[in-house]
Amino acid sequence: MKTNFNKTLLASFLCVVFGFSSLSHSQNQQSIDSSSKNYQSVMKQIAKSMWEAPELGFLEHDSSALMQAALAERGFTIKTGVAGMPTAFVAEYGDTGPVIGLLAEMDALPGMGVKNTPDKQPISTNGHVHAGHACGHNLFAGGVIGSALALADYLDKHPEQGKIKVFGTPAEEGGSGKVYMVREGLFDDVDVALHWHPSDRTTAAPYTSLANKSGKFRFYGVAAHAAAAPDRGRSALDAVEAMNMMVNLMREHVPDGTRIHYVITHGGTAPNIVPEFAEVYYYVRSVEPATVLSLWDRLNNAAEGAALGTQTRVEVEVTGGVWSVLPNVALSKIADQAIVAAQPITLSKDEQAFASNISETLNHSFNLQEHSSSVPFSEKIAVWSASTDVGDVSWQVPTVGISSATWVKGTPPHTWQASAMSGTDIGYKGMYLASEVLTKTAIDLFAHPDNIEAAKKEYLERKDALKYKSMIGDRAPALEYRKK
Repeated sequence: MKTNFNKTLLASFLCVVFGFSSLSHSQNQQSIDSSSKNYQSVMKQIAKSMWEAPELGFLEHDSSALMQAALAERGFTIKTGVAGMPTAFVAEYGDTGPVIGLLAEMDALPGMGVKNTPDKQPISTNGHVHAGHACGHNLFAGGVIGSALALADYLDKHPEQGKIKVFGTPAEEGGSGKVYMVREGLFDDVDVALHWHPSDRTTAAPYTSLANKSGKFRFYGVAAHAAAAPDRGRSALDAVEAMNMMVNLMREHVPDGTRIHYVITHGGTAPNIVPEFAEVYYYVRSVEPATVLSLWDRLNNAAEGAALGTQTRVEVEVTGGVWSVLPNVALSKIADQAIVAAQPITLSKDEQAFASNISETLNHSFNLQEHSSSVPFSEKIAVWSASTDVGDVSWQVPTVGISSATWVKGTPPHTWQASAMSGTDIGYKGMYLASEVLTKTAIDLFAHPDNIEAAKKEYLERKDALKYKSMIGDRAPALEYRKK
C-alpha cells in the first residue's frame, strides 16, 4: 500500500531499518571502508519500498523522499523541486575538487504491476492494472544511493579529492526529466556523470542510443447522435484514425532504423455518440537527432491534414524529447575494470529455481554461469535501440553508464518478467554489483584526476561533430502527462 511519508518519519524509519547512527559520522568513519557493500540494507529497503509502491513520472513523491532522507541523514545538502519539477532534487557532499555526478531514476511504468512470482500475476484494482517497475528504476535508485553513501565515506578520508552530486531525476519514461535539469544548468559544474541501468547482462561497453521526441495530438470535434443525427457530428476519432493512417503510410519513406509508435489514449465514450474528443500519443526515434526533428514536422503535417479533412481542430503537446547518448570509451574502460575486479553475482538454489521458471516464460534456458559473467569488453560502439534522457546529460558532461544482470538472460525491459524480478533478490543482487562498480569507478576518477582529463578530451572531440540543441525548447515540464 502506498505510504505518504514525511521527512521526520523517514529519518526515524531510516535510523531503525537502515541502522544509521545518531552519532556524527566522523565519530564512526574510521571503522567503515569505502564500499557500497556496507549499505546493502539501505539499497534493498529503498528498492523494495519503491517496488511495492510504484509511482509514475512526475508523481514520484514518496520515492524521491526516500532517497532524499537517506542522503540527508548522511549529511548531504539537498535542493528539492529543482528545474520546475517537484520530485527532482540535487544532493551534494564534499567541498572542493572535481565533481562527479550520480544519476538516480525513480519512475515506474503504467499497467506493469505484477507480483514477484515466476508466473504472470497482475496487481489490479477494479480491472485496472497498477503501475510497476518494468524498467527497474527502483533498483536504479537504490544502487545509486548506496554508491553515494559509500563515496561520502571515501571523501571523509580524502576531502581534497573532490565532491559528489546526486541527481534525483524524475520521469525518464517519456517525461525527459533530465533534459530540464540540463537546461537549468544543474550539470554546469559537473566533471563526470555516472549511471547504471538494470538489464539481463553485465557490461560497461560503450554505446549510443536513439534520439526521441514524443507528444500528444488532441483532436476536438462536434458530438452528435451517431444514428439520429450523424451529419451534425464531426468525429475527433476519425481525425485520429486519419492521422494514424497517414503516418503508417509514411513508414515506407523514412530512414532505416527509424522507430515510430503510438497509442490511442482516448477514443470516445460510447459508440452512439460521435466522439468530440480523441487523443493519440506518439513517439518518434532515430539515432540522428536531426532525423527525429524532421519526422516530427511530418507528424505535425499529418495531424493538420487529418484535422482539415475531418473538419476538426488539433492541438499538440510535446511531452518529451531526448538526444542520443554520446559515448565515452575512456570512461567505459575504467568502469569495465571495476566490473572485472568485482565479485560476480551468485544465486541461491531457490533463486536459481525462480530464475529457471521465469526463463521458461521467455523461451530461454537459465544458465548460472551466463548470468554471473560479464560481457567481454569491446571498444566498438553499439546502438541501443531505445532512448534515455541520459543522452542530454552526455552532451553536457563526459558520461558513462553500465548495466548489471538484475534479470535473467533474454528478459526485455518493459515486460512483466522485468517488473517481477525487479522486486526479488535476483534484482537486488544485480543492484549491489552495479552500486559497487559505480563506487569503484568514482574512486578511481577521484584518485587519478588525469583519467577525468582524458575523458574530457574524448568528450570534446566527439561533441564537436554536432551542435546540441534541446528538443523541448523552452516549454515547461509536462507534469501531468501521466495523469488521467
